[in-house]
Amino acid sequence: MRVGVMADSHDRVPAIEELLRRMSAAGVGLVLHAGDYCSPFALNPFRDLNMALAGVFGNNDGDREGIKAIAAVGVGGELYDSPHSVELEGKRLLIVHEMSEAAVHSVEHHRVVVHGYTHRREVRTRGGALIINPGEACGWLFGTPSAAILDLDTMEVEFIELTGPPWQESRRASEAAQGRTEARG
Repeated sequence: MRVGVMADSHDRVPAIEELLRRMSAAGVGLVLHAGDYCSPFALNPFRDLNMALAGVFGNNDGDREGIKAIAAVGVGGELYDSPHSVELEGKRLLIVHEMSEAAVHSVEHHRVVVHGYTHRREVRTRGGALIINPGEACGWLFGTPSAAILDLDTMEVEFIELTGPPWQESRRASEAAQGRTEARG
């Protein structure tokens, strides 16, 4: 079974939509999301592409009840407070926004840990746990929207990155806006 792994969407709907399209084309039918959707409308691509979702809330999720309602009705998804444990294909997986929210012994009692918060892609192991941060789906901080696909049979992780002018132009615009904000200071 192949599952999508996503975090830190931060309302960037075009990036969320494109990442989900690529996951769907790769045979993914379920996405594990480690939080920071931010607004309910960030889940519209999940509904539009009929992609199931299991996830946790992050520290930037404002309208949690609205996000939960959209997930439950239109997406066929379930959202929980962080951390949350799920079982897929006989493997225990922990979904957490920030790693500090999970106790060390909890991490080590799961086969896979999915997290976000840092916006940086990462794959590592701790004890018997495979720890995955798919990076930022939004691409706002580091300029490249990313997500991952986890093959639960082989335990291999494949990253998906959105590169090219449409995604880089948004970064330049964001950096320019930040520069104007900082200049006003």
